[in-house]
Amino acid sequence: MIGEADLILNPDGSIYHLGLLPEQISENIILVGDPDRVKMFEPYLDRIYFSHRVREFVSLMGEYNGKSILIISTGIGTDNIDIVFTELDALANIDLNTRKVKSKKKSLNFFRIGTSGALREEIPVDSFVASTHGIGLDVLMHFYERQEDEKCMEIKLVIDKLLKKEKIPSSSYVASASNPLLKKLPKTFYKGMTLTLPGFYGPQGRTVRVENKSPKFLDIMRSVDVGGKVITNFEMETSAIYGMAALMGHKAMSMNAIVANRALNTFSSQAKKTVDKLIQEGLEIITA
Repeated sequence: MIGEADLILNPDGSIYHLGLLPEQISENIILVGDPDRVKMFEPYLDRIYFSHRVREFVSLMGEYNGKSILIISTGIGTDNIDIVFTELDALANIDLNTRKVKSKKKSLNFFRIGTSGALREEIPVDSFVASTHGIGLDVLMHFYERQEDEKCMEIKLVIDKLLKKEKIPSSSYVASASNPLLKKLPKTFYKGMTLTLPGFYGPQGRTVRVENKSPKFLDIMRSVDVGGKVITNFEMETSAIYGMAALMGHKAMSMNAIVANRALNTFSSQAKKTVDKLIQEGLEIITA
């Protein structure tokens, strides 16, 4: 039996942080970082069942093309991904009354729809990138028992060698997208490895007032080539989404709206419109 301090429930029986009940989840779940982005889905849903907010976790459940979808905001970064995945998985796969894991486990489909920066000149702003792999430079996955497959380990070894060369005392982890979900994508999407960073300024090579230890870090990551696979973009959540999904037996795919190109030092003049377009395309892809 899972202890009360390990899996906390609210007085109404809902899960601690998200405030949701088991009947309030869907097989298809869209993750967005910005809580205000959740409401951008509302005009496109055929039906809305409920909306709910606890802290930065905004939940909206509705229907599109006859399929139920839960949209939920995670906030920025991988730490909240740990909360969202653990609690959604508990709602699907743990009997909250007995606090025991269900004998028949349910596999959920997670889709990230968010913004990202491109590392490569050939990927223009306002385009879309799907992440084949998430390369995490945070430490979340180091707290879980897991094994990386041969390809992920090959990528990890290359990244860790570069981290050591830059004297950054960290080690990476690598997790991959679900191939069945990637196959749903149209050819208009770029595909490549996504670098998930633990911050927006220093880790992304920005210098504001404090000196950056590795100001050319993104340039170094741009040079990575592992058997023809290159790092196409960077953001702050994908690796944790892929890592947690793999641990729990779920499927996951990250779809990124490119709002900046760091190789060309350009930023989209219509970022909100680009995200809105990805939302519309994403809903079609998810429910196809």
